[in-house]
Amino acid sequence: MGTSPCWYAGEYLDRLRRNASTRKSLPIAQTLHARWEAGRNAPAERRFEDINACHRLGASYRHFDLADCIYRRDPQSNEVMYASEQALNGPLHPDDGQAVRDLQMEFQRLLPAEITIVCPLALGNHVDHQLTRLAVEALGLKCLYYADFPYVLHSMAQLDSFESNGWESQIYTISDEGLVAWQDSINAYTSQISTFWANAAEMRQVVGQYMLENGGIRLWRHPAS
Repeated sequence: MGTSPCWYAGEYLDRLRRNASTRKSLPIAQTLHARWEAGRNAPAERRFEDINACHRLGASYRHFDLADCIYRRDPQSNEVMYASEQALNGPLHPDDGQAVRDLQMEFQRLLPAEITIVCPLALGNHVDHQLTRLAVEALGLKCLYYADFPYVLHSMAQLDSFESNGWESQIYTISDEGLVAWQDSINAYTSQISTFWANAAEMRQVVGQYMLENGGIRLWRHPAS
């Protein structure tokens, strides 16, 4: 990826801005907290997982002042923006347009002009992945895109549509040590394992197979870039 610094934009946003009583009142949050077997402060636990995952990759991190999608409310009606699991993988709520603009401004204050941003393609349409991608693209900086894992495993038709529209990709090989670090970083998200896999062993097998089939990690470039 050349010699310019590289910055990975993930969908993890700062989940510490809402108090426990507010989060408890949201049915979607209650449902997911139970699945995650989260304690009294699920946002803090998720944030710790994210920090731990970054440490296992040897990466620095930065969280932003925007609540996760399951906690966001319509500023006019105070209704939950995303009240079901289906809504989490649907269109962005119209009022999240302001969140996109706010996040873009945060990025602008943080990032130098000479940087390569590695951004999610938003495969699977998770609303926070979509929000992140829109905020990154609004910067107009050099950008590469990664396939959202594990959503990519069930979004091949969506990925094919990018390639058929002229998107180009390049494979970056990963060492055995890099593969283990990737698997370990995913395993750091202990609350998320049961959502996607039966256990950590299955996760490691699926990640290894994905890397083997792709020959490494594939990053995409927009045809207009």
